[in-house]
Amino acid sequence: MDTYREDANGEIWFTIKQAAEFTGRTKETIYSWERRGILTDAHHDEHGRRIYTQTQIATAERSVRPRAQRILRRAA
Repeated sequence: MDTYREDANGEIWFTIKQAAEFTGRTKETIYSWERRGILTDAHHDEHGRRIYTQTQIATAERSVRPRAQRILRRAA
């Protein structure tokens, strides 16, 4: 994994790629969360890339987990 960023308050920040690696999802899934409004309020790093806190990513992942489990149960 690329090096994540930690701010002075100890908050960890991830790029989209790092967020995908952190959650075990694809980058496309993280982009989908943005489009659907599940992941909001991005900041930008010095390269202009959107970055999110570990808390934001974890909250988004928890919010979609029940829906993903329902879809998997229907497919089985």
